[in-house]
Parts: sequence; C-alpha cells; structure tokens
Amino acid sequence: MFVTVFLLLVTLCAQGGNGEEREEAQRPGHVSVVIVGGTGDLAKKYLWQGFFQLYVNQVSSGNTFSFYGGGLSPADQATSVLFEILKAVSCSKDVSQERCALLKEQFIRLSKYRQLKTLEDYQDLDKHIEQELQQEGILEAGRLFYLSVPAFAYADIADKINSSCRPTSRAWLRVVLEKPFGHDYRSAQVLATQLGSSLKDEEMYRIDHYLGKQVVAKILPFRKENNKFLDPIWNKHHIERVEIVLKETLNVKGRIPFYDQYGVVRDVLQNHLTEVMTLLTARLPMNLSSSEEVLRNKLQIFRSLLPLGKNQAVIGQYQTYKTEVQQELNKTKDHVSVTPTFAAVLAYIDEAQYEGVPILLISGKMLDERVGYARILFKNDMFCLQNHNSIHCKPKQIVFHFGHGSLQYPAVLVSKNLFKPVLMDSEWKEVTEHTDVNVLGLHISDYYVQTPTEPREAYSELISHIFAGRKNSFISTENLLASWGLWTPLLNSLASSFPRIYPGGSDNGDLLDVRVRGKDISYNSEVVIISNDQMGGASAKDFQVMQGKFRSADMVSAWAEELVERLAADMQEAAEAAVREGGVFHLALSGGSTPLALFHRLALHHFSFPWKETHVWMVDERCVPLTELESNFRSLHDHLLQHVRIPYYNIHPMPVQLNQRLCVEEDGGALLYEQEVSKLVNGSSFHFVLLGVGYDAHTASLFPGSKVDELGESLVALTESPIKPHQRMSLTFSAINRAHRVALLVMGKGKHELITQLSRVKDNPDKWPVTGVKPANGRLVWYIDYDALLG
Repeated sequence: MFVTVFLLLVTLCAQGGNGEEREEAQRPGHVSVVIVGGTGDLAKKYLWQGFFQLYVNQVSSGNTFSFYGGGLSPADQATSVLFEILKAVSCSKDVSQERCALLKEQFIRLSKYRQLKTLEDYQDLDKHIEQELQQEGILEAGRLFYLSVPAFAYADIADKINSSCRPTSRAWLRVVLEKPFGHDYRSAQVLATQLGSSLKDEEMYRIDHYLGKQVVAKILPFRKENNKFLDPIWNKHHIERVEIVLKETLNVKGRIPFYDQYGVVRDVLQNHLTEVMTLLTARLPMNLSSSEEVLRNKLQIFRSLLPLGKNQAVIGQYQTYKTEVQQELNKTKDHVSVTPTFAAVLAYIDEAQYEGVPILLISGKMLDERVGYARILFKNDMFCLQNHNSIHCKPKQIVFHFGHGSLQYPAVLVSKNLFKPVLMDSEWKEVTEHTDVNVLGLHISDYYVQTPTEPREAYSELISHIFAGRKNSFISTENLLASWGLWTPLLNSLASSFPRIYPGGSDNGDLLDVRVRGKDISYNSEVVIISNDQMGGASAKDFQVMQGKFRSADMVSAWAEELVERLAADMQEAAEAAVREGGVFHLALSGGSTPLALFHRLALHHFSFPWKETHVWMVDERCVPLTELESNFRSLHDHLLQHVRIPYYNIHPMPVQLNQRLCVEEDGGALLYEQEVSKLVNGSSFHFVLLGVGYDAHTASLFPGSKVDELGESLVALTESPIKPHQRMSLTFSAINRAHRVALLVMGKGKHELITQLSRVKDNPDKWPVTGVKPANGRLVWYIDYDALLG
C-alpha cells in the first residue's frame, strides 16, 4: 500500500513545476500547512475540508503533517472557534465511519491555532516548526501558506514569510493567494511587484476556484481526446458563437463593502469566465501536463483578443441594490452607486481560426436561476422540409455544464447530431438513463452525456494540485497582467455609465436580452423607464466635452469615454492633415496604462485612420527585452499595432537591447534612435506626440531630479527611474518641444491631487518635469478627464 501511494505521489509531483521543484516535491517528509485567516468564512466553508481531504489522501504517502490556523485574534479567543470548524469536516463516501472517525481525530490533533499578527509571531512559528522537526527527527518536505485574507495584506504577509518563516535546506515553499489580484492593470502590476520582492514566481499559487471545477478542468482533456472530431469544426467556418454564462439568484447583501468596489466584471468576468474562454480557445498543448505550455498558449489568446470598448458591453443593476448600498455603507438616500451587478460582454479573437466568431461572457446577480455553463453553438447546414423535430435540424452544440440549473450535476454534453465523444477516463462515466430535463434548447436524451463518477469540490482539487506542485490550474503573473490589460480599458470606459435597472428573478423577463450587431453588443429592448431617484438626479451625461485653459495651454475635459473619443478623433484629424500635406504622419506614443483606452478606441473604431502612411515611434521605453510584459512597445503592440494594418517597417521600437545587453551607454542605443529620427522625420519634428503624467509629475521617462538641462540638444537619452526597472530610454524635451502637436493625457481620480498642484506651481522641470513641455512652434493640449480635474 505504501509503495503504491508513494509512486502515485511521485507521478503527480512530476507533472508540474520546474526540475528543482519536482525533485523537492517527490521527497517525502514533514509538511507544515498554515492557513492565514484560518477562522474566516472561506476557511470554514472550504479550506479546512480541502486540507482534511488532502490529509486523508496522503496519510499513507510517507509524509507527515502539521496544520496551523493563523489569525489576528489571540489564541485563547480563537482556539475554540477553530476547534468547532475542525469538528465539521467530513469524509467521502468510500471511507468507513470507523476509519473516518480515526482520521478526524488525528487531523484535529495535528491542527493548532496560532496568532499571526506581528513579525515576532512569524518568527515564533518558524522556531516552533524547527523544534518539532528536531524533536521528531524528521526531514522537512515543505511549507504551504494559504493566505485567506484581504489582498491588501498579501505583500506584508509575504514579506514576513520571506524574512522569518522560510523553510531551510531543500524544502519547498508554496504561498496560495485568493482573488482579487488587484482591481485594474496598475494595481495588479504593483501587487505583482510587491510580491515578487518576497516570493519567487514558482512559489506563488494564485487560485481561481473555477479552475478546480471538474468540468472546467476537463475542457482541455476533452478537446485533446476528441481532437479527430473537433479539429475540422473548431473554427470560424463551423462555430456560430461561444457563450460562457454564470447566472446567480442571490443578491449581495452582507458583501456590499467588497462588492461595491468591484462589481460583477471584476468579481466574475475578469477571472472565472475569462479563464474558461482561454481554455476553450487556446491552442491545444502537445503535453497537457506541461504548466509552461498551457500557460503560454493561454497567454497567446490574450494577445490576440480584440480590445474591449464601451460598445462591447452592456451592464445592469438589480433594483434593490441601491438600498442595500445605502444601508451597509451608511449612505444617505441621495447616494447612487453605478456598480454593475449584471454584465454581458462581447469578445472577438483576432486569429484566422476564430475570426468573426462572437464570444459572449455573461454573469449577473438576482437572475431567474442558478446555473453555469460554457456552450459552443455550431452552424447547422441542414434544412428539414417536413420533419422539423428530426435530430438533424436541432441545435448542434457542446455544453460544458458546471452544475446547478435544470441539470443538477456537472457534465459535458454533446448533441447527437455532432459526434459521439470519447469517454475521457475512469473518473468519468456516460449517462444513459435520463430524467425529463431540457438543457439549452435540447432534451437531455438528444445529448451524449458524460459526468464525473464522484463529484469533488473545487477547493479540494486545487489543494491537491498545490501539494503536488502542479501549476496548470493557477494564474501566472504574465496571464494576470494580460487579463487586466484586456479588462482595464473597458472598466474605465464603464466607470461613468449608468447600469440598466432590473427588478430581479423571473420579473426580469426579456429586460436583459442582448443583441449582437457586428462587433457591438446592445440590449434588445431599447426603452426602459428609470425613475429620477434611481438615476440620482442629474446624469453623468449632463456633462459633455468641455474646452478651456490649463497652465496657459489649451485643455479638453470630459468623462473618460468621451475624452478618449475626442483625443482619437483629434489624432486622426492631425494624421489626415499631415498625410495630405506631406504624405506621411509621424506619431510618438508613450507607455504605461493611461493610453490603453485610446489604443483600444483606435483599433476598434478608426478604420479610416491612415495607418499605411503612419510611422509609429516610442516616447520612452523601459530597459527590458521588448517581448516582456513590462515593455512599453510590447504593450503598444498587443493593444494597438497587431490590430491595425500598419506596415512593419513603419514601426520604430527603441533599441534598448543591443549586443545581448540592456541600455549600456557604450552601445549607443540612444544615439542610434536619434539618428533614425533625424533621418526619417523632417526637422526631427514629430507631427503628434502623446504623453502621460506620473504621480510624481514625470512625463515620458523624464523624472524629478533628472537634471534635464544636462541633456542639451540631444533628442534621445538614457534616464533613471525611481521605480523598477530603473533604467529607461526617453525622448528629451528637445525632441518633444519640436513637435507640431503635443497631447498630455491625464485620467483617473488618483491624478486629481497632481492636477491641483500643477495648476498652482511655476515652471520647474527639475521638480515638476511635465512643466518642461512647451512646444516651440507647435500646440500643447491637455486632455484631462472629469475624475482627474474635479476629483
């Protein structure tokens, strides 16, 4: 028995991670499991049960365990709470009552509560683990920390673990992080940087419990096993549309402080539904067990997705949400929240295989039923002249049914007019006896149905993967940032939009039905009566585009969506004028997250933009390889260049990597770029330069204290940033101020204080670099959204 289980453990461990990690995971020894937030709601509902299941499965593996529930409360207050939680764990049906009672007793005896509040607490835990290892005379296999705490506490806890509670010798460390991983691209990037200073990427397991659902976990294996049937039809010629839907009947009472900050898009679409979409559409890996290949193929989908703009989404809010917000957040009756509780988003993948195939991601609270599924609907080329109920004329579809709804169990369903799927493995069975149930327009008897032989809870599945070192079912840093890069511009564009109010449940009727027209989505019914109190009096749309002056220069201000539309229109007008006059348009674009919404607007709506005559230059670049996510050029490529018809020889990335090294002054990268500008741009005067402004008032990569006077007349220079990566390459003020037109784009409430300060200070480029932007013979225009201008 021991040999069998140990060999199984070795096999599982060998399926994921790098070579060093696999070697560590194979070696049996003592494992310390620490649930930080061990008496919280998630731990109570799922985590302790999941770790008990792990203990049951590994009891004969040669490993020994200690379990710790950590929290801020003192031990004398929380120990009894933890004990009550532990008493509630249960065994699966195949474990006898006697054996279950014995395993529970052992598990409870191995579990302790510890206060984990200060650095000293983590140091004491480390000493305790070391003493336990010495007393028992056993080797340490690894330490697993599960952070079931708010995301703002991650960085501090990770730092404490790194500095005082790392295992010694060759034992592994794994730290599990619960979503949310930030609320937009910038916050996710900051969190990733903070965590990266304490933990290695292979030590972090960002958990999305949807990836632990048995049906979701079987999407790639199902596609692989049935590839001979699917390969000819898994493309734009046969697929009519893809739907990924999560409907819920509950409201969000009790969760308002969290939910009102995040809403349905951040809570469900950006993570759960997006992950399912990538599994359905990613290139099939050669090796399903290769975490690296699976994650790499998913990342390629993010790169190929067309940008999401305001016309690619509709949002709603159930009617009583406003009252719940007022009660739980202690707001007045005049307070109105625009947080959506329903969203339908339309996505398209810009690849030949899926070109033109609409992908619908839909989720909401207070809907008519609780159900989750992914549906691939195929085109039907059959027409039945008389027997319209013939199986040949019914919908052709594959449904990955996550559970609930009319079909209570998780299942994979293939309509019988497609093909009979291969039975995936011994853990799945074919269902042949059916009740009188309909699933998405077909009676259950019209499907081939496969379901798990034994339903397993998602957290238990993922905990077993973490223990085995398998990273397929977790979110990598690259994929996380790519996902936020897709969703952040949409969230920004929706920030000032009022959601459609719906009553909830069956009363919704057809109020939330949507229609797809080309690349846009809209509600099918246009007329909805919303009372003035639901709208909160004056609408955001009462404020339109406003023009004025800021720091003696022209200013345009509007809500974010209208501002981006105006900037894109102004840029196209400048491009068309330059092409009419000289046959070419030279455009210099800055990096960062601010211009992403603009890039998306240009890619989705400005089809008449003269891209063939446009040369794209970089305002600044981080000293990283151009293929890395931190690269400004990589961001520009992913969000704009790959989606427009621009000749590759018109694209000019900054040469930050020469002679297989980054930004070494002797390599002369800055001078090379300057020479290229001088050669191709008449008088080195760009037609249009787009800049942003950092919180410290830097612009381009010209930072406070960088002594801009020392750069002289050079057009391009190497600079130093106060944040990593420190080295940058940047256009200088000499280059910027030669431009015909300079646009300074400032967006978001976080920039309000900066705008207030800039409205008062005098020109001082050393302290406030953006004040050095003063085109000599051109025009400067500030584009400031209302959030930044008015706070």
